[in-house]
Amino acid sequence: MAKFFGNLNAVLVAGLVVLIVIMFGLHSAVLGESIYLNQLFRYLHVLCGIMWIGLLYYLNFVQVPAMPSIPDEHKPAISGHIAPRVLFWFRWAAAFTVLTGLIVAHLSGYLVEALTFQTGVVLIGIGMWMALIMAFNVWFIIWPAQKKILGIVEASADEKAAAAPRALIASRTNTLLSIPMLYCMVTQNALGV
Repeated sequence: MAKFFGNLNAVLVAGLVVLIVIMFGLHSAVLGESIYLNQLFRYLHVLCGIMWIGLLYYLNFVQVPAMPSIPDEHKPAISGHIAPRVLFWFRWAAAFTVLTGLIVAHLSGYLVEALTFQTGVVLIGIGMWMALIMAFNVWFIIWPAQKKILGIVEASADEKAAAAPRALIASRTNTLLSIPMLYCMVTQNALGV
């Protein structure tokens, strides 16, 4: 058992097998095709969202506050190995969370209505716009700044110094927005959208 659980790929494959058995063996028999497709994308939306917001919280509650107390000789382990991997999953989870969310809104018939704050879907519209702002921050502020900070792209010491507060402000903005965004998503869903 230790060998199995020590292998992340094996665990992920087993999780996918269990998911497929449930999806096609149990769940799909009771749903029509269009409802099933919507539920599949809702699932993927939640899965990607957990990864995105989980990594956002990891960065803001664990990694960033811990960095000043880490001895200088150990910081390259974080910046050279852990942070690039975290940021890879972080930015792609953001992209797929937004993409799957937009697909769900389209399949559910409220995409344009929500984005234009029409009656009945204002709450989800607010949540969607917060998520779009957050994804923009990830891809166009945080990631470009982190590439400089981590030395992935060439940057002078001044450019790295300027990038750090820019990345922190965008990341903390995303943390701030994630709190009401999650409420909007969950509450609107409870209302039946």
